[in-house]
Order: sequence, then C-alpha cells, then structure tokens
Amino acid sequence: QVQLVESGGGLVQPGGSLRLSCAASGSISSLYIMGWYRQAPGKQRESVASITSGAWTVYGDFVKGRFTISRDNTKNTIYLQMNSLKFEDAAVYYCNARETWNTVGYWGQGTQVTVSS
Repeated sequence: QVQLVESGGGLVQPGGSLRLSCAASGSISSLYIMGWYRQAPGKQRESVASITSGAWTVYGDFVKGRFTISRDNTKNTIYLQMNSLKFEDAAVYYCNARETWNTVGYWGQGTQVTVSS
C-alpha cells in the first residue's frame, strides 16, 4: 500500500508564491515517477509537473517557467514551488506516484490552492 500526503496549499494573492509538498510512504520502491496534477471546478484533472527518480522533469504548457518540481529521494518527498500565481491556477492539487507513464498509480487526497485578491 502507498500513502501520499500533500501539504502547503492555501490562499495567496495573484503574483504570490506557494510551495507544495508530497510525502510518500509504504511500498514506494518501484514508484519511479511522481508528479502534481490539478483540478479546478468544472474542469478535467490536468498534469502540472512530473519528475522521475532520475530527476527528469516534465511540465504542463501553462506553467511557462513559473513552477518548479523537485524531489528528495532521501525523504521520499516531492515539492512544487509555484511562483507568479494567477487566478487560473486556483484548483485542488493532487500528488501522484506511479511505476511508469502508462500506469495510473496512486493519488493523494489533494490540497486546495486559492488565488484571490
């Protein structure tokens, strides 16, 4: 069993920053890919950023240099540093861990990010 626990969400003004964390525990040795997804009300869940165990990263097009994903393998934790936040970044952010790009993997419970002035 795998547990993913997100933290770091909250309320931020446009242009502000947040740092999300996702701590993984359990049977995680084969979960080479971890990432962040988000889902806003009425919209489909979309990929924000992913990182492999070798630190190769992939970002959604909308990120455009504003977000940075990182990984601490010693702590089984990934981070998402979000800068220059926009209203449209408001969503529930979910952590995901999977074995390959073609598997669904495991999901965390989500953390709310609200962008409001």
